[in-house]
Amino acid sequence: MPERDLTATRITLLELGDERRMVREGYELLDEKRMLLAAEILGGLRRYRGLRDEWLGHLAAARAALAAAVRRHGFDSLAAHPADRGALLAVHLEPRSLLGLTLVDARLELGDAEPEFPAAESSHEAHRCATAFRELARTAAAMAGLAASLRIMARDYVRTERRARALENVILPEIDADIRFVDTQLEAIDQEESIRVREARGRQP
Repeated sequence: MPERDLTATRITLLELGDERRMVREGYELLDEKRMLLAAEILGGLRRYRGLRDEWLGHLAAARAALAAAVRRHGFDSLAAHPADRGALLAVHLEPRSLLGLTLVDARLELGDAEPEFPAAESSHEAHRCATAFRELARTAAAMAGLAASLRIMARDYVRTERRARALENVILPEIDADIRFVDTQLEAIDQEESIRVREARGRQP
């Protein structure tokens, strides 16, 4: 028996058929959306792994450059070196749209690597250290933007998956059960009507 009250009529059967078609179309759209999201997430994860490998390479280079600069100047002298003019520029966020979602690409805007004031003791080691950490920050900004977009897509994928499964495993089976119930009732009504017609003909002189 269906959970909702249904009147066994041809109109009810047609309405249930229309409802099933609409729900089926909704499920197909959700299924297509989750497949597109899954493909985009997998592609994003591959890009993230590439950026992470690049970041690890820059991290190793930055550590080596820092060690060389500390050996050359000492930690206190190196800490007193002037910062580059472009070292503190803002992160530029470029929004993009995907399936109704607003994602973001992040890019660190770096200006010319010029010191804010002349260093007391400039060296190749100090310059290489600053350059290495600039590259490290640039890659980290790109990773941060991609990670934020991946989290947005992952949350939407979970919601889409939940809705698609609800339509596939709950709503559609309920409608199919309602259609079977109404169809069975209509068959029973047709059989009763046929029996009444035969009996009425049998009673005719």
